Amino acid sequence: MLALKTNSKLVLILILASLAVVFVAQNTAVVEIAFLFWGISMSSAILIFFTLMLGFLLG
Repeated sequence: MLALKTNSKLVLILILASLAVVFVAQNTAVVEIAFLFWGISMSSAILIFFTLMLGFLLG
């Protein structure tokens, strides 16, 4: 039963990761981010990737 639960979790993680890669790949437009006194322009794909990684590390 434990192996089935582990495999199900792995499959779910792989599906979510695949969806995240597709989402990031389709959002390549340059965006400007402003926070308080600084601003930066970057690809939205990079921004989404870093946001996903931060969420993964914190979650």
